[in-house]
Amino acid sequence: MLLKTAALTATLTLLSLFTPKNALAASLELRVAIEENVSQVRIGSSVNATITNATTNQPLGEIQGMNGFTATTGGQGIQLDRYSANSIAITPKDPNGVVWIGDRWYRGRTILRPSSSGLTAINHVDLEHYLYSVLGGEMNGNWPQEALKAQAVAARSYALFRRNRDGNSSFDLCDTARCQVYRGVQDESTGTQTAVNATSGQVLTHNGTIIEALFHSSSGGHTENVEDVWSTKVPYLRAVPDYDQAAPVYSWTKTISRTELGNLVGLGPITAVTPIGNPTAGGSYRKLQFISSNGSKTVSTETLRDTLNLRSSKITIIPQTTNTKANTKTQIPDTFIIQGKGFGHGLGMSQYGAKGMAEQGVNYQQIVLHFFKNTKLAKIDPR
Repeated sequence: MLLKTAALTATLTLLSLFTPKNALAASLELRVAIEENVSQVRIGSSVNATITNATTNQPLGEIQGMNGFTATTGGQGIQLDRYSANSIAITPKDPNGVVWIGDRWYRGRTILRPSSSGLTAINHVDLEHYLYSVLGGEMNGNWPQEALKAQAVAARSYALFRRNRDGNSSFDLCDTARCQVYRGVQDESTGTQTAVNATSGQVLTHNGTIIEALFHSSSGGHTENVEDVWSTKVPYLRAVPDYDQAAPVYSWTKTISRTELGNLVGLGPITAVTPIGNPTAGGSYRKLQFISSNGSKTVSTETLRDTLNLRSSKITIIPQTTNTKANTKTQIPDTFIIQGKGFGHGLGMSQYGAKGMAEQGVNYQQIVLHFFKNTKLAKIDPR
């Protein structure tokens, strides 16, 4: 693989970015696990497809298009219709054909492998075709093209980073939000295909290495430094102003009773909540102290996000008192209003921020370089 800067002023050879075993990839094909460790899975093809032993490439037979078959584990590893092998490949005979795995259509081909508790169905798919779908799962295909292009560059970078870091002998990525949401051709559109094609092969790098290009829906006005949310400082995940003011999740509220709040944080009914320490560069508090008649407890806002099912951890908790006696000096709140901003972890690129910038005429190169500091836009070039 060669990596070229956007200005084409330098090149360098990357030997280990795209395969887990430090070998040059023959093509930019991803292996995405669609069904993991299942007892059986429905398999098919839109057109006639060849069946081969995926280990030896020995031809086994053919299945007819638009028919469904149940794959199971058998005496020789995998059983599909009347064919058995230690692993099986299903490849459409027409390159425009798509394969059926579980309950969706996917581009590329299917590999069935035995796993620790059943079998795993893996979609081998061209990187750019994979992104046609991922983009549609992350953004509306009708959004401005410059925002979609920025998302394509970020998603391509993220996929290759995760492939290098987490790929194993069977597959590179999963198909859930833990990797990137990938739901096959149902999420594709003209808008996503156009954006992916326009940025084909383009990635973000830092010191010649493809970055972990994190993204989220909305930061609520300002993204975060990564070490303020997670643990390790990274030079390209820095706090920057966001342009997401038009996002429907820019600000939001949630009301909760003092008793319910106390139960959720492991105390009795809450009487007060106070922030701990100074706010981050993005305007968040990382810890809050909860006070009740039973004592107090400090809880991270990241934990609260998960516990209370909040959109983000950028929150302020305000007491609300509706029932007070005239002579009561200390008013005990009945409820608390959680005032929040944004949706997601607030790291890297804000998708609504990218949309806002695109609507102001900013191009995708400027968008990604704004959200990912100290990076260069580069292009992978398989030779």
